[in-house]
Amino acid sequence: MPQSSQAINRIVIVGGGTAGWMAAAALAHVFEGAGKSVTLVESEAIGIIGVGEATIPEILKFNARLGIDEADFLRETKATFKLGIEFDGWRREGQRYFHPFGAFGVDMEGVAFHHFWLKACAEGQADPLETYSMAWQAARRGRFVHPQGGPQSPLSSLGYAYHFDAALYAGFLRRYAEARGVVRCEGRVVEVQQTQTGDVSGVVLEDGRVAAGDFFIDCTGFIGLLIEKTLKAGYDDWSAWLPCDSAVAVPCERVEPLSPYTRSTAREAGWQWRIPLQHRVGNGYVYSSSHLSHQDAEDALMARLEGPALAQPRRLRFATGRRRECWKRNCVAVGLSSGFLEPLESTSIHLIQSAITKLITLFPLQTTDEGLRREFNALMEEEFVTVRDFLILHYKVTQRDGPFWEQVRAMPIPDRLADKIALFEQTGRIVRRDQDIFSESSWLAVAVGQGLAPRGRHPISDVLGRDENRARLAAIRDSIWRTADALPSHADALAATMNRRA
Repeated sequence: MPQSSQAINRIVIVGGGTAGWMAAAALAHVFEGAGKSVTLVESEAIGIIGVGEATIPEILKFNARLGIDEADFLRETKATFKLGIEFDGWRREGQRYFHPFGAFGVDMEGVAFHHFWLKACAEGQADPLETYSMAWQAARRGRFVHPQGGPQSPLSSLGYAYHFDAALYAGFLRRYAEARGVVRCEGRVVEVQQTQTGDVSGVVLEDGRVAAGDFFIDCTGFIGLLIEKTLKAGYDDWSAWLPCDSAVAVPCERVEPLSPYTRSTAREAGWQWRIPLQHRVGNGYVYSSSHLSHQDAEDALMARLEGPALAQPRRLRFATGRRRECWKRNCVAVGLSSGFLEPLESTSIHLIQSAITKLITLFPLQTTDEGLRREFNALMEEEFVTVRDFLILHYKVTQRDGPFWEQVRAMPIPDRLADKIALFEQTGRIVRRDQDIFSESSWLAVAVGQGLAPRGRHPISDVLGRDENRARLAAIRDSIWRTADALPSHADALAATMNRRA
């Protein structure tokens, strides 16, 4: 029987937290004055899972689209600036590298900088790759400045993101959304109503109220109340490639200086995060329960805190993977209901943002717009797969010892990632696909940082002689270092930004 068509005027978001209120704020902004209602249903009795509080630079675009002033955002969410991620022990115990937001060096002769760096490496004349990163040279000095200047300025190559308190961000966006007409409905959902054709028509709350709608957004977390429990969208489990299935998280007092970067430290059976905020530090241990007990993981994390714990540790269990259909019938899954990838590269909030942005671009006039649904699902699949492959890279090319690390080093990997690694090793080339949120510099940082050494490079790098190439690299290095030495401290830059008037 053909599916009946229905105009979409009532949008219902089921679930709050970061995903729910990001969706509500964005929809309220784009549909303001368009005659569409947005209702968000959430229960304060249901806990919010905040796995990560670190982001990637795309979050700046989301805030900018909503017209959010950066100073207000920093104050309200206790945020700090982030120039990248330091990876400690991921190659071998005691070795570190940095994944910066921003380019390495300066492209020359129309070719990416790293090919000239590879030429210098082959000739025994190169400094470590991170030497040529403006972001890392600023980060390691505890300094920050907003990107500025023309193409010749090292500061123009900077990128940045934020660390922030996810619960405070959700509250900040709730105020934004409610000021623009979003109606919040408090209550626990006990039943999902469907039409005869299978579309969701409403959710029933404990007190009998019904939140009815034409289009639904599932932000109910791992449970996937609408997209899975009701609509049976299916799930692709990727734990064979990403075997960490558990985490324990706890905030603590900050003792170290206010560093403008996230730290990821490789541990016995996974890795530990450190996320510095204005008022505390977020800490967590992501691990494989097949290699480490939950209690041992918790004990290890608590023993490694830099300051006194500010709460009891929280344990999380998850199955890495993605929903086979993020949009099914008249329901779109956003956030953890659409899938989960460990927060190793701070992509959790980005995947929320990406789903919302794509949904707004493809938002249908009627519930039967099947072509838009297929396009959305294809785009989200490609994005999830690309992030998955980037995370697998960190594990596959490690040189660490121990049962967990030996297992991930030996595991088979997806063909597309294997081909990408082989191409880089053979030629030094990095080819990105359209939905790849990670830049060439990002892939380069992790590949080189983990010890991949290309055997080849672009032939144009040979247009520069040995001495000229060495001189150019030295000039780039010295310019970056002089600029980094002159920057204000991260704390001073943060205070100056928050004191700025909107």
